[in-house]
Amino acid sequence: MTTSTTNTEAVIPATKAGIRGVLSALKFITCGSVDDGKSTLIGRLLVDSKSVLQDQLAGVSKSGTTDLALLTDGLAAEREQGITIDVAYRYFATPSRKFIIGDAPGHEQYTRNMVTAASSADAAVVLVDASKLEWKNPSLTLLPQTRRHSLLVQLLRVPSIVFAINKLDAVEDPALAYANISKALQAFCAEAKIIATATIPMSALIGTNVVAATKGWCGYTGASLLELLETLPNQSEDTSAAFAMPVQWVEKFSSSSDTSQGRRVFWGRIAAGQASIGAAVTLFPSGKSAKVVQVLSTTRTSLASQVAGQSIGIILDQEADLSRGDWILGADAIPEQREIIATVAWMDDEDLVAGRVYQALHGHRWVKAKIKSIDHVLNITDLTETASTELQPNAIGRVTLQLAQGIPALPYAQSRILGAMILVDPVTNKTSGAVLIR
Repeated sequence: MTTSTTNTEAVIPATKAGIRGVLSALKFITCGSVDDGKSTLIGRLLVDSKSVLQDQLAGVSKSGTTDLALLTDGLAAEREQGITIDVAYRYFATPSRKFIIGDAPGHEQYTRNMVTAASSADAAVVLVDASKLEWKNPSLTLLPQTRRHSLLVQLLRVPSIVFAINKLDAVEDPALAYANISKALQAFCAEAKIIATATIPMSALIGTNVVAATKGWCGYTGASLLELLETLPNQSEDTSAAFAMPVQWVEKFSSSSDTSQGRRVFWGRIAAGQASIGAAVTLFPSGKSAKVVQVLSTTRTSLASQVAGQSIGIILDQEADLSRGDWILGADAIPEQREIIATVAWMDDEDLVAGRVYQALHGHRWVKAKIKSIDHVLNITDLTETASTELQPNAIGRVTLQLAQGIPALPYAQSRILGAMILVDPVTNKTSGAVLIR
């Protein structure tokens, strides 16, 4: 999934060596409902991992008390209102791993920000505030935003989902609260087909089970949150699929260049499969065939091959009419589609209705997309699918799109890049919906 802002850092050669950074670094987000303690948890991780300078701590201290949430809430409006609005990214490291944290907002109207952060995350930590729930009730109901965020990170194929039951220090019987909330989460996950990596009892404010494990607390004997994060896998790339690369930038070398022999170089990040010298490819949308004669790294070093997730330059055996937004595909061509059935997470302030026309961004290609029909909406509470003629703000539903031009597309379950689009309002230029092709 991408946003309407292009990540030019992905493919500019030579100037941005080491594009993806350290591959072992884990990018994770914290999400959940409002005031569940997401910003406080990140502040606790930063402080206890000694990733915060003393002057930063002094700047977020009031009357001798440190407000950990202020370490991530950087906008003036966030500090004034005590809420998270935009996604705040923070970085820290332990002796065994580096981390990139995205603090996603919990308010429903900022769901679009959470979706943007989740689309590229390796893991999601979904916080659940025990003090907001009827924790004494064995059949308690989870908050709607907890369910919505959990469904979204599952739909977006975030590899690892961790539930953190927070603020257990604020309830009378932490063990009972943990047991009942865990039971509710297990029932919800079974119903929604969510595979949870772990469910951890904690107190972000005090630090219980955040960095160091408190063995036996609430009957939990597993790892602390940080210990678990150190072991989680990175997001796997689609290396076994057919080759596909969206062209992001076209560069023309001079005829005297030994690297390109005067031919154009097509730069992009491999979306799926593997690029290899000698491989037969199909050019989209022209449908013409060609062969790869050179694969270049971002430092212009010749490579024998490169796999999905890496940024490269490709030189073909012939001049080709390709520009930004076109695709270079493997010989096993990915099917062109003009009518798309997709799951849509609607993030605009206005309802989505049939007949509306939006700009759709797929890879780096813009096409007009008409809403042909709205098939159903997902009920967040009981996970039933209900027939509907509209999608209200922050709703999730199945929609049929009619595209003005075809795109090479795969189901999102097979490819996070080939199976994803965003819808942009042509009048306001706002990102209106996240599209996951079925």
